[in-house]
Amino acid sequence: MIETESPDDLPPSRSQRRREALDVLKLAHDIVALDDHKLAGLALDEDLLPHVLHARRITQHIARKREVGFLAKQLRRYEEELPHWRATLDADTAESRQGAARLHRVEAWRDRLLRDGDDALGEFVAQHPEADRQQLRTLLRQAQSEHARGKPPAAARQLFRSLRDLMAPGAD
Repeated sequence: MIETESPDDLPPSRSQRRREALDVLKLAHDIVALDDHKLAGLALDEDLLPHVLHARRITQHIARKREVGFLAKQLRRYEEELPHWRATLDADTAESRQGAARLHRVEAWRDRLLRDGDDALGEFVAQHPEADRQQLRTLLRQAQSEHARGKPPAAARQLFRSLRDLMAPGAD
């Protein structure tokens, strides 16, 4: 009788190895695109950092592509740390998305306040009891006045900042 190997005993297929290599290449592109602060938070090995910095300095497309490919090859040597680096980058991305969504909610409230006036203000204060109704009403009136006169939206910006502070996580 012929013994067959179980799927766990087989080496990864060529397609699987290619998918993994492309995944590491994407990680290399993401790492090169990071700003200095986020790159420091990634805690890369000291041998990899010069490759990342060198790839950043290259502006010519093909040369940069080749250098990022070389960085990906170097990253594959640190297979045990790849999941940690991916998780860190994913967490930063999720945090950025949450921050953008928060700002969109603030913009929506500001626009609604400018459009609907006191009705929307009452609803906002009901949702955020810590809000100073009088200050918000004053900023709202100033913003509406500026808009009607065609002036720069200084009060609308101040209203946005006040709403952002009130709607910030942990502001309760």
